[in-house]
Amino acid sequence: MTTLESTRELSPTTRSWRRTVRAYVALTKPRIIELLLVTTVPVMFLAERGVPSLGLIVLTLVGGSLSAGAANTFNMVYDRDIDAKMGRTQNRPLVTGEATPRGAMIFGFVLTALSTAWLWLLVNPLSAMLSLAAIVLYAVGYTMILKRRTAQNIVWGGIAGCMPTLIGWSAVTNEVGWPAIILFLVIFFWTPPHYWPLSMRFIDDYATAGVPMLPVLEQQTTVAKQIVVYSWAMVLTSLALIPVADMGWVYLVAALVSGGLFVTEAHRLLSAASKGVSQAVLKPMRLFHFSITYVTLLFLGVAIDPLVHLPLPGLA
Repeated sequence: MTTLESTRELSPTTRSWRRTVRAYVALTKPRIIELLLVTTVPVMFLAERGVPSLGLIVLTLVGGSLSAGAANTFNMVYDRDIDAKMGRTQNRPLVTGEATPRGAMIFGFVLTALSTAWLWLLVNPLSAMLSLAAIVLYAVGYTMILKRRTAQNIVWGGIAGCMPTLIGWSAVTNEVGWPAIILFLVIFFWTPPHYWPLSMRFIDDYATAGVPMLPVLEQQTTVAKQIVVYSWAMVLTSLALIPVADMGWVYLVAALVSGGLFVTEAHRLLSAASKGVSQAVLKPMRLFHFSITYVTLLFLGVAIDPLVHLPLPGLA
């Protein structure tokens, strides 16, 4: 039996149930959750200075996924009006009607309660409180207060996305240490040069929706200059982890290579913007896509370095 034939034989109730499940999964923004988890597990390795308990990793990831899903769901509920105006988001469940605002709100609160209880009982109370803080920061601080009011929305609203570094560290140590704070700041400085190129690409969408993203309000050159500044701050902050956490050659190489490529791409964007080129030549999405690669490479270095620690001269 072919897949098509199998699909045709599904009852209307089954097809409706599957669509509903897909819609509620989409509310959690799974791709964003994946990126958040990339910054959680490596920090756990660093906190342990080795391989943490597999059970603790799984429990932390499940709790973190539920928490991020809750925050993203609340975001979709509040932003459903502007999502309907943007081509990039017109197919989201609350726009298409595959999910209702009331159902999504209930879903968000259930995920919030579940994630908080899960982390509190199975990991530790500190991780649970940090997770709850991340939900509030994203759903209220960014979505409800900052996003529609200021061009600095991504800068300060991005704090919620930095929280997994603290959650990963606290899950292992039951405290927040300086290495976790430094990695928190790395993600803080990374967020604007990660998101502003996306905003440059979809500038018309944001303008139509009335969202004051920096590229909507400022010239391309101004935005690109800001991207360069934040990129350098990000790379320099990442290097501060070396003396603070006694990092070795593996992390140093990962930070320098990935950071060097990031800064180079940021300067390329500035150079193109300064020439007033078209979107096709500007290619802001190059930096957006590489920014994801950067985080992956850097945090891979964070995870591997404690396992095969090759001390740097003077830090051994």
